[in-house]
Amino acid sequence: MDPRQLIDRRHLDFLLHEVLDVEDLCRYARFAEHGRETFAAAIDLAQQIALDKFLPHNRKADLQEPRLVDGQVELIPEIGEAVAAFCAAGFPAVLADYDRGGMQMPFVVGAACDALFCSANAGTIAYPTLARAAANLLDVYATDEQKRLYMQPILEGRYFGTMCLSEPQAGSSLADLRTTATPQADGSYRISGAKMWISAGDHELGENIVHLVLARIHGAPAGVRGISLFIVPRWRVDADGRRGARNDVRLAGLNHKMGQRASVNTFLKFGEQGDCVGYLVGAPNNGLAQMFHMMNEERIGVGLSAIQQAAASYQYALAYARERHQGRHPDQKDAASPAVALIEHADVRRMLLLQKCYVEGGQMLAFDAALLVDRQHDADEQVREHSHLLLELLTPIVKAWNSDYALRANDLAIQVFGGYGYTRDYPVEQCWRDNRINPIHEGTNGIQALDLLGRKALMRDGAALRLLLQRIAQTCAQVADDATLAPFAADLQRAAGLVGTVTQAAGRQMAAGEVRAVLANAGHYLHLLGHVAVAWGWLRMAAAAQRALAAGTAEADFYAGKLQSCRAFFATELPQVELAARLIGATDRSAYDMRDAWF
Repeated sequence: MDPRQLIDRRHLDFLLHEVLDVEDLCRYARFAEHGRETFAAAIDLAQQIALDKFLPHNRKADLQEPRLVDGQVELIPEIGEAVAAFCAAGFPAVLADYDRGGMQMPFVVGAACDALFCSANAGTIAYPTLARAAANLLDVYATDEQKRLYMQPILEGRYFGTMCLSEPQAGSSLADLRTTATPQADGSYRISGAKMWISAGDHELGENIVHLVLARIHGAPAGVRGISLFIVPRWRVDADGRRGARNDVRLAGLNHKMGQRASVNTFLKFGEQGDCVGYLVGAPNNGLAQMFHMMNEERIGVGLSAIQQAAASYQYALAYARERHQGRHPDQKDAASPAVALIEHADVRRMLLLQKCYVEGGQMLAFDAALLVDRQHDADEQVREHSHLLLELLTPIVKAWNSDYALRANDLAIQVFGGYGYTRDYPVEQCWRDNRINPIHEGTNGIQALDLLGRKALMRDGAALRLLLQRIAQTCAQVADDATLAPFAADLQRAAGLVGTVTQAAGRQMAAGEVRAVLANAGHYLHLLGHVAVAWGWLRMAAAAQRALAAGTAEADFYAGKLQSCRAFFATELPQVELAARLIGATDRSAYDMRDAWF
């Protein structure tokens, strides 16, 4: 397959401009100097670097994972070359203000650029994008001095960054973290503890690594209310920004992963010698709320990365199905007749169509959420508030639905290849392995589901969910007079009605004390709402395709493919919401009342 086929720019342009109309953002003062041309230039540059620097070493980095040699992490040199090209092109500062040397691009355009790097090499892109997310957090919460010393070098591509939350004994249970912070007379803190599963936690790609560490100040309240956030640099920095002595942060070991092996994953110990210096970010005991600024950005990134790994395996499977000739149609009895291309077989077409449904629907979901980040720059206070509410609701769905269904797409891609797909002769098995982490990190999908049903869907008396259902109803009303789209609109309205009904019932049951019983079905709820959100996206894509076809176009096949994919999603996937709704709304929960001893 021609590597350029890995990235479907035509579909990306369709989403950004024909469906989401991202150029409308240029009416905001922040993006006024931009236009479709500057957006395209950034995406073109990202595509070039992704194909030239990231894709070529994707397999090599998988086979030659990071090693610990004489106390240092050793990476293959191509990783450093790719990251250097990314930084030289200015992508660490793609979102940053002009006066900080940034491009001041919309978040959704930055996400589109990141998507191309994720398709090419999900492991290597983790180094600079994690750093950029750390810089974005510091931009909101850090002091001017902290920004000068730690954020600005990240934007310049000289420093990198991490997020240090999980601990060996606690995992995702942040209320149980034990890392401590002791105040010093000079206003700094001494940090002591250990952090596990830290991506990009130690390497030699830049001058410094800025660890953002959650810790508990002595005497702080128990649980998550007593967590604070600290800057803990790998190397200490003086007041002039010069790198000084090594901080008391020690690499205790590497975690050897199933996939995404290019990105080193570490076990770090802080303060073993009693001299780990950290600096408080913002007010004490607000650390978890501050860290969620980075986590939520990363959750959108995880959902996008997951669906891009599915997009890559879909492109590989599509090219293979067109090139590989094998077998004949069931009604062809002449064994001497030529073999047909795999794509001619009905079951192969079914698997390819499902991949297209998951991939393009998931991309629409992720870019729609990214656009909501930018809508919070609107001059209208209500637009800002509504964008924030919708983003709160959709973020766990972007992360969890995309990572779940991206894996299903990866699995179907392997099946299209048959036995070859299960070997390392083709890249689809690596796509699956690289993707398998995404339902786990940045908050497992189970945690996302608990957050969605236990908090997001019911917050402010269901305001965010009502807003989403109103937006869905508006789209359905807009296409109600179109004979092709009206049946889809009717199906979507019924599914949206189910969401409203089961959410209200779940809220009443939790208010009556059945919290554990209701939240046992949180995973079903996330898939229910996720399917409805993705179906909404497909209806909007179908409407854009209908407009293009009605206007007359030389790309009739391209737009017909969108309509058929919408039809397939509504026919095969959307009906699944009825089963999920029944499970969530069931009053008899005895089917789930399995006891430990019975296993």
